[in-house]
Amino acid sequence: MKRLSFAFSIALVTIVSLNWPSVGFWGPVLMLGGLVFLHEGGHFLAAKYMGMPVEVFSLGFGSRLFGFKWRETDVRLSILPLGGYVKLAGFNPEEPGADDPYGFLQQPYGKRMLFYSGGILANLVTTLILFTFVGADQSRVTKVQESWTVIEVVPGSAAEQGGLKVGDELRSIGDLSFPATEWETAVAYIQAHPGQPVPFRITREGAPLEFPLTPRLDGGKGRLGFMPAPLSTPLERRAYRPNDFLMGGRYAVTTSWRMSGQVLGFLKRLISFQAKSSEVSGPIGIIRQGSRAAKTGWDVFLFMCGAISLQLGLINALPIPALDGGHMALLTFEKLRRRDLTIELKEKILTGGFLLLASLMVLVIVMDLLKLRK
Repeated sequence: MKRLSFAFSIALVTIVSLNWPSVGFWGPVLMLGGLVFLHEGGHFLAAKYMGMPVEVFSLGFGSRLFGFKWRETDVRLSILPLGGYVKLAGFNPEEPGADDPYGFLQQPYGKRMLFYSGGILANLVTTLILFTFVGADQSRVTKVQESWTVIEVVPGSAAEQGGLKVGDELRSIGDLSFPATEWETAVAYIQAHPGQPVPFRITREGAPLEFPLTPRLDGGKGRLGFMPAPLSTPLERRAYRPNDFLMGGRYAVTTSWRMSGQVLGFLKRLISFQAKSSEVSGPIGIIRQGSRAAKTGWDVFLFMCGAISLQLGLINALPIPALDGGHMALLTFEKLRRRDLTIELKEKILTGGFLLLASLMVLVIVMDLLKLRK
């Protein structure tokens, strides 16, 4: 669990910090480190529930800074507070204590499967809880302000060179006013004015601005290279009611289901080599636009945490060696085979899976860096 959690943390922190310039670096570090720690906490609770001895439960990696003894477990804070890991007694067959009757290797199939699924379940439960609070908060909004907000500006595009930025709120394009105008109408207007300056009126950080943008001729049509989205900014909220959390629960289930389909759909396209290079950020890209479009607030932060927690759970459930799903698949194969694989073979399978995942993570990071430099 230790190596994989560390690798996932490094990869996700790097991708998020590169793609969310408004969030900075330490925000994603704390958020993702905490979510990975909750994942490992799921493994810890599963082990304790089934009576399996846990030797170490660490917040962070590397050298031990301080901690305390809780029964047989060394609960510690380590020097690199990015995620965490759980070390079970009797987990490694080559270490002393492998024959411990209460150790991991001596446990039946069902208990070991529950341990591996503990982290996945913790991520899913975390997602549902966070999304429930977000949905409950949304249900008590009584007044909103509608706006069209820029959520993406293509690097090197006419929009970027003209000064348009992510987070700008559109007030008018030419003689079209927002939010009353349908975006399809605005697109047609821009396409009809290639090479001609189009007046833009926006609001940036509360201040009104006005400047022209000149669409480039592309395929016989004018193009600027940006994407807006309709956003509703809450202005007034009523007090909480018990029914709000019921509505929030429904929101949590439907949002989790929809977002899971998006993640799995991307993975399917990735495996079939149908995914575009712009989608390489994969699961993180699902919440990237939302994070850029929304104004900073606790509800947005909770939604981002819930979305990333869901992605961690889904990715860890994949039957790939070194992931929790890979361990479960290997354990199930041995169960059906009625005989364990040799220690050497399992070590090779898990090491190969880890190297594959690490290589994919490096590829994702490199491609994100290349996209930023376009």
